[in-house]
Amino acid sequence: MNVKLASKYGFCFGVKRAIAIAQKHQNSSTMGELIHNQDEIARLKKDFSVGLYTNISQVKPKDTVIIRTHGIPKNELNELKKKDAKIINATCPFVTAPQKIVKKMSAEKYSIVIFGDENHPEVKGVKSYGEDVHVILEPSEVENINFKYKKIACVAQTTRKKEEYLGIISALILAYKEIRVFNTICDATFENQDSARKLSKEVDIVIVIGGKNSSNTKQLHSICKENCKSSYLIENAKELQELWFKDKKTCGISAGASTPDWIIEKVLERIKDF
Repeated sequence: MNVKLASKYGFCFGVKRAIAIAQKHQNSSTMGELIHNQDEIARLKKDFSVGLYTNISQVKPKDTVIIRTHGIPKNELNELKKKDAKIINATCPFVTAPQKIVKKMSAEKYSIVIFGDENHPEVKGVKSYGEDVHVILEPSEVENINFKYKKIACVAQTTRKKEEYLGIISALILAYKEIRVFNTICDATFENQDSARKLSKEVDIVIVIGGKNSSNTKQLHSICKENCKSSYLIENAKELQELWFKDKKTCGISAGASTPDWIIEKVLERIKDF
């Protein structure tokens, strides 16, 4: 079995930064999951005593709270300040950017379109900074929106596909006169997607490693499956099945932005055992 790694994979800048911040602030807790990787969160808890708040009500005055990589809604941030918590902001700068854009464009009386998943924590945070904000995933949804203003500003969830974002923009341009478009898709995400696409054309099985609740990891899996039907999404080496590799000659490996090297190495070791 030959194994090929994607040219770009794994930890992005924002995740590396967040992990470093968490490790620096031992005995603190994160507001929501710091990143979308359960094994890495467990490691931080075990080795650095980094806990987890699932609700603002759990925070006590003077507690040290680390804001997750994806950010949190503005009202939750204000509640933490009222509690006099010590706030350590680990929000990825690429996530902070659309928050600032939405705030500025709303102040200038633009209606806002966010291309992304309304239930994703990043999108919830970005949405909280605007007034007339609409979250969509498909171009067909544009015709059903009742905008408050005639001017439209667009941002995208940082982990979405650029090709799909273009479809949303095209639909808006056909329907409205003034559109302002901001490319908020992370370059690291695009590079990982591009390298995964290329890799999936060169192998007969692909293993994508990452959290199953991770948007960017699911996007990688979707891209690989377009070119290689035998593409599997796993969180760790335990989920590998030897049957997947029957009659396969070359295995490609990619990983989401929240996947640490130690998990990838364990997957490689398990594949070699097969």
